[in-house]
Amino acid sequence: MDVIVIGGGIAGVATAYQLRAAGHRVCVVERHATVAQGATYGHSGIVLPTPLDVWFGPTFLRDGRHGAGGVICRTGFGGPARAFVKRLRTLHGSEAFAARYAQLRPLIEAAESALGDAENRFQLEYEQRKGLLYLVRSTGEWALTQPALELLRRFEVPHYALSAAECVAFEHNIPADPPFAGGVHFDSGRVANCPLFVKQLKQLLDNNGGVQFQTGREVSAIRLESGRAAVELAPRLPEDARTRDVEVISGDAVVVAAGAQTPRLVAPFGVKLPLYPLRVHTLNAPVAHEECVPHTTIVDTARRVAVTRMNHRLRISGGGVLLRARQADEPLTEALTEQAQALLGEASRDWAPGAARISAALAWEGMKLLSADGLPAVGNAGHPRLFVNAGHGPAGWALALGSAQLIAQQITGIKPDLPDDTVAALRPDRG
Repeated sequence: MDVIVIGGGIAGVATAYQLRAAGHRVCVVERHATVAQGATYGHSGIVLPTPLDVWFGPTFLRDGRHGAGGVICRTGFGGPARAFVKRLRTLHGSEAFAARYAQLRPLIEAAESALGDAENRFQLEYEQRKGLLYLVRSTGEWALTQPALELLRRFEVPHYALSAAECVAFEHNIPADPPFAGGVHFDSGRVANCPLFVKQLKQLLDNNGGVQFQTGREVSAIRLESGRAAVELAPRLPEDARTRDVEVISGDAVVVAAGAQTPRLVAPFGVKLPLYPLRVHTLNAPVAHEECVPHTTIVDTARRVAVTRMNHRLRISGGGVLLRARQADEPLTEALTEQAQALLGEASRDWAPGAARISAALAWEGMKLLSADGLPAVGNAGHPRLFVNAGHGPAGWALALGSAQLIAQQITGIKPDLPDDTVAALRPDRG
């Protein structure tokens, strides 16, 4: 089959990779000049999520304090935003949290297998590093993490729960003062350079044939018919709109993996995705003092800020700002941007003092999509020729590989490897 994939981030290129592996011909349409330029570019680097950093559960959006629960500001909400936050709160209980993670777990395992297969087959090197240390500030936060620790035990995920003293003994650059509650270490947890992985995957697809990339092209509309599907491409230049007919690419199916643009593209077909926009931030700061750099990736668990080494820089990621949906395309106010960046700088100084030159950091912000139930939107979207791969959230970029495998199986017409209840839980039209 001929499949059009909209989006050249990790979700789109992973989808192209899995579709090509299944024998389909693929055209990827990306609005930027090259791949991995949107939200993929600013990813924290955490490869797969744990119950401690999925963006749902008891510690997420738990109160209105500055930066608490991973979000900077959520005041004055009404309408859809209020409904989104209310839905999150109803799912904070440990039983609901466990049920949702149990549905996500098969996707995590599928993604891990798909990533390992790609690494072994092509000997990819994209700045992978092992070791994750999740730190918890207060005893109250430690109590809130207990359902996550129970899930780690239930699914036999190797980990070590550590006291504060054990954390400091393991990672000498963490200050013992001010006191903190403890941490959880994953020696097999990984971070890696997501944009580099996407670019390497694109190069493989270019070299092996069967995948065409149209970069610098924005999709203005999707057309769906009983026998074919197509996308309309916006003119390259304003004057082209007056002198040329609409440029159209046709295929047998369309997969929308366009990040924050995905809801807009599928809305004309009556598809209302269960996703909400979240603006996230990254500081890429030069290393200030080599001896102060943690040898493992540090994650501030409740605030969902990750501090990781990326070559000669420290990447500090998090600082989520929940917006009204109509504000998604508007720039943040200077005050909110400063608050988000200050939260990242604070995490760096608290957990890795002296390691980063925050004053010389390069700042980035981008849009991620979240669902109230914490699961991505993956699969067929209300029309036999329309599919979606979006909403994986800020933690665990390799989930897109498992999602892409599901979509490739659905388009090919074979039974998915994932359990039926997981497939149903991921449905883009689940409401």
